[in-house]
Amino acid sequence: MAKRLILCNCSGSQALDAGAIEQATGLSCSQVHSGLCTTQTDRAAEEIGAGDAIICCAQERRIFEELAAEIDAPAPGFTDLRDRAGWSDDPRPKLPKMAALLAEATLPAASGKSLDVISEGLCLIIGASDVALEAATRLAPILGVTVLLTDAQDPPETRDFDTIRGRVKRAEGALGQFRLTIDALQQVDPAGRGALSWGAPRDGAQTDCDVILDLSGETPLFPAPQKREGYLRADPGSLPAVADAVLEASQMIGTFEKPLYVALEPLLCAHSRAGKTGCTNCLDVCPTGAISPAGEHVDIDPMVCAGCGACAALCPSGAITYDAPPTDMIFRRIQTLASAYRKAGGAAPRLLVTDRDFGAEMVRLAARHGRGLPADVIPLDVSALSGFGHAEMLAALASGFADVTILFSPTTERDALDREIPLAQAIAGEGKIATLDINDPDALCAALYDPAALPAPVDDPVLPMGSRRQVARLSAKAMNPPDAMLPLPEDAPYGAVLVDTDACTLCLSCVSLCPSGALVENPDMPQLRFQEDACLQCGLCANVCPEDAISYEPRLNLADSAMSQVVLHEEEPFACIECGALFGVKSTVERITEKLAGKHAMFASGDAARMIQMCDNCRVKAQFHSQDNPFAAGERPQVRTTDDYFSKRRDH
Repeated sequence: MAKRLILCNCSGSQALDAGAIEQATGLSCSQVHSGLCTTQTDRAAEEIGAGDAIICCAQERRIFEELAAEIDAPAPGFTDLRDRAGWSDDPRPKLPKMAALLAEATLPAASGKSLDVISEGLCLIIGASDVALEAATRLAPILGVTVLLTDAQDPPETRDFDTIRGRVKRAEGALGQFRLTIDALQQVDPAGRGALSWGAPRDGAQTDCDVILDLSGETPLFPAPQKREGYLRADPGSLPAVADAVLEASQMIGTFEKPLYVALEPLLCAHSRAGKTGCTNCLDVCPTGAISPAGEHVDIDPMVCAGCGACAALCPSGAITYDAPPTDMIFRRIQTLASAYRKAGGAAPRLLVTDRDFGAEMVRLAARHGRGLPADVIPLDVSALSGFGHAEMLAALASGFADVTILFSPTTERDALDREIPLAQAIAGEGKIATLDINDPDALCAALYDPAALPAPVDDPVLPMGSRRQVARLSAKAMNPPDAMLPLPEDAPYGAVLVDTDACTLCLSCVSLCPSGALVENPDMPQLRFQEDACLQCGLCANVCPEDAISYEPRLNLADSAMSQVVLHEEEPFACIECGALFGVKSTVERITEKLAGKHAMFASGDAARMIQMCDNCRVKAQFHSQDNPFAAGERPQVRTTDDYFSKRRDH
């Protein structure tokens, strides 16, 4: 059944034309109501009961969901048409923007992936006795509590919970599976009369728990502590903060769903080959330490991953992709917004990218208390702002947006964006990608209503499909002249490999380790070939080259030749002096002959030196017919074992 739009002008505070919206979107619309959440709840119940309803207001979502539950109807869909489009001081028509937002609202939601995490309620409280013991007293009836005291106080008299003393040497894990190593551990000795005492200290003790409540006020046990699920930290000097942490800890028992934010394809990873390190982008940028080396690829701990998306944005090979929602869903949303805006009569839309918390709230506040968004600014809220990389920015411009503005939040992880934004700007050109780092709704309106000279959108929008690298290249070709050569920042994932032909010996070590197949050999002659489109600029070939003959030029070559193989270096092959078969590199064989012939014990004679200039088959034949024929030695002597030695001993 087709979706039906339920319209409300919020007591006449916004102008809605049901007929125009219906014509622009192709969806049936209700009549324009004025108070669905107040005086017209009966009409809201009728519309919801009809099924497949999308209520074009998100402010009173809770009321409409409760209403659906009361009448035993499926919960309706929601889209915020009022705050994002209707409430605006811009006199220009709002219909194209409304059509775009409604088209996006009808896209099928991506199904999320998750795994179950079980917490049995084992809680470790760390802190000084004056704070930690009080928190333990409150949590003991609910959780299994152990207190790790960090000060030199006597053990408490209560035995309602376990108490230990020591210092945390190491901590790892997340909710439901923390593991800690404790040095100088002292446990309470409950035996004997009088005050309780501490036992003897010992190092290297290990303990497991489900929840950690850190009231020590010292350095956090984990990087990005606010992102580590199950690790609660509060300032011991703030009673409200401690109370909030205790309340939150009391709820952490049972089975929880942990979203799986990213997907990893190890075979595509360019982290390492043959013990040589290449790409470390994800390792460098992960704020939680969820990513670790695992041989030739990396490994991601899904329990520690907080879903910032920075690793996926910076991964040059696509080995790591964001999966909550998938990247192709973001591309689809972008294309749908741009396409629907144009079809409804709009000309040059602008994209405002925000997160779903701070940024979305800024848009709501700007609409309610300020000027609202301009009629040509379409907001796109994403679950991971750090994962909105250069491919997504370029896809928006190539889909028909005139510019892209990214609104930072105070909690945005910016390490990845600090690299991705300059890369996208280098490809797209000046003035098309901007950032806003403000927390005032009025300042947001001022920045959006008074832009600099607005660039024109592309003449022929493209459909962003494929991997992130493919979308980036497709978008770049749509925005730049044919066969353009675009210089890029030093850390760009696109570029050329440059070979010093005077130093290169064509050993082809680089070919054997190239993770993307950008460097290949010619099986018929000594030749190093290169396909620029496939190069990740990961650094493996330069690291493995024994002659230091390889360097890089970061650039984006939009010519079709970048997708074909070109010869970086080639030499004449050497002809076997016996049979004439071609093998090896002539200059290398001659250099080896010059250095070894008559100068090394194995090649002291002329016949031995000639073997350097023979192919594999002729070399074996020459050895077989030589005076010092290694094949004439007969069978190898039998290996003596321990049993052989024991059999000769008289005392055994």
